[in-house]
Amino acid sequence: MIITYYGASCFKVQSGETVLAFNPPSKESEYKSPRFQSDIIFVSLDHKDFNGWENMAGKEDKEPFIINGPGEYEVSGIEITALPVGLNTIYTLSLEDISLCHLGAFDEKEEAGREIKEKIGEVDVLFIPISPTDGQKAAKIAGQIEPKVVIPMHYKEANLKQFLKEFGNGDIQKLDKLTIKKKELIDKKNQAIVLEPCLS
Repeated sequence: MIITYYGASCFKVQSGETVLAFNPPSKESEYKSPRFQSDIIFVSLDHKDFNGWENMAGKEDKEPFIINGPGEYEVSGIEITALPVGLNTIYTLSLEDISLCHLGAFDEKEEAGREIKEKIGEVDVLFIPISPTDGQKAAKIAGQIEPKVVIPMHYKEANLKQFLKEFGNGDIQKLDKLTIKKKELIDKKNQAIVLEPCLS
């Protein structure tokens, strides 16, 4: 599995020939919308920084499957759970036996992390937004969910530093993209991996 970050809450997750796109920004957003082709597009919130699905192309002249709200889905053999939290939608799914949880525009109280954990179970890779005012709160929520790996998103540098100081075991990596296999996650716990935004 290859995970690439495009700024804001936008990620490309590729597993073999399958490509997922999370929260591509719209043309009205200050963030640049990526141009890669995708099979499934996830939209967590109807906001210009998250809902630019119309900018994304499908593969082989096929329209991508758009998921933009709560429910249970099965697309291309992938089982997806979309949980509502206020106006935001949290997405969980499994690829290559790796469980992913994308929190979208999640900005709830710290105690909500335990509630999410109860609903989604074990998480291998957690995508979490860093509050514009409080990286410490995001660190506590991530700690309650107890993922193997945490990938921060939608952050300002000062708040990212606060988050990294509070979270994890000090083993922090900064990468252009993350290539990961299930067997590499066995011994990991609360590891923060910061992905540099891809500009193309």
